[in-house]
Amino acid sequence: MSDDTRHTLHAFDDDLDSLRASVSKMGELVEASISAAMKAIESGNADGATQIITNDLVIDQLQLGIERDIVRLLAIRAPMADDLRDVVAALKIASVLERIGDYAKNIARRVSVIGDLGAIDSRGIVASMGRAALSLVVDANSAFSKRDAEAARDIGERDQQIDQLFNELSLALVAQMMKNPKTIAACTHLLSVAKGLERIGDHATNLAEMVYFAAVGTEMPDRIRWPASERVG
Repeated sequence: MSDDTRHTLHAFDDDLDSLRASVSKMGELVEASISAAMKAIESGNADGATQIITNDLVIDQLQLGIERDIVRLLAIRAPMADDLRDVVAALKIASVLERIGDYAKNIARRVSVIGDLGAIDSRGIVASMGRAALSLVVDANSAFSKRDAEAARDIGERDQQIDQLFNELSLALVAQMMKNPKTIAACTHLLSVAKGLERIGDHATNLAEMVYFAAVGTEMPDRIRWPASERVG
């Protein structure tokens, strides 16, 4: 192998490492946004919510940077086989992370209008949904960093827990509004928060699918069980 070839391969490896690092950084920021959004909802802290909305701009800029890096990498390096699969997966993962960040931002925007949750009996279900959704995103990001296909497969099963919590909460909030009409506004906004968390869980499943694809090179075997509208590909 010539020195020029070794140099080219080393430079390409550096580009891939930089790309993976950018995607991981984006994942960390999205995790922080979800966590902060749930704390803001539970505490009613509108100031904390404002910071999340500001931080979403950073996530958006990271995604744009990743897209630019990928276009340059494809043009200059022309990756093939496993390397090309990694690059394609990184592009799709960054797009999904950006969407998750948007859901966290939208949840945070509810803080100023949602009111006091003290009178709502089912607010604990929302907190459980938040923890479950955050756990899925954290584990999907970890699976990406480690190229862990088995960890990615587990995420699809766990998303069903969030769906069950959402259904439970919907029924509980309807009962709450009938019991105490003064809570209708807060319950309606809280239901929108829960829907955002349910969508975050769906997108975490999408992340897992792309992590599995990058690691193994095939679709996840049980992908077919998930709603077609939620699939990436």
